[in-house]
Amino acid sequence: MINQLLWPFQNLPNSYVVVDTETTGLFDEQGAPGIASLGVASVRNGSVAETNEYHLRPHRPMTAEAFKVNGISNKQAQGYPFFSSQWPEIREWLDGQLVVIHNAEFDWPLIIDHVERYQVEPPSATGVFCSQRAAQPWAKAMRLKCSKRGPSLDTLTQALGVENLRMLNSGIHGAIIDARQTAAVIEAFRRL
Repeated sequence: MINQLLWPFQNLPNSYVVVDTETTGLFDEQGAPGIASLGVASVRNGSVAETNEYHLRPHRPMTAEAFKVNGISNKQAQGYPFFSSQWPEIREWLDGQLVVIHNAEFDWPLIIDHVERYQVEPPSATGVFCSQRAAQPWAKAMRLKCSKRGPSLDTLTQALGVENLRMLNSGIHGAIIDARQTAAVIEAFRRL
């Protein structure tokens, strides 16, 4: 009966794109953080079909806290290409697709901020689905730890017995790792 709470996952289309970002920090009084890395994973018929990671030169310096999470140094990030030069290719991944994001209330406004900041053409995604919010009723029913946004990707990975891809990267977050991890969690939900 609890698995009826997974209806949003079970009714996702067979083709969607998972997106994740690694940033210079959080939104604050200075505005949006910079995106240093954006990962995309195209899912088709239950499997990750294609992936790519775009390293982007952020408009703000990396905070010490963000560096601890993603391992991207300021020196490294300053060597990355600008968002505007990579956006046309990134947009191709999103156009005409349902975009799935774990914590969409952070990543999607951040992406839109960058679209406006760099004055590039906005994506024409068919919609944005937040896997964190959608998983919250099931996670609470299963008595899993949840923040006000919902269960973390790590919590869901462990609860579902999905391979933890971050552990293959010494526990460091990465945009492509987290996009692939989100896809694995979603597909595990769809099989329940």
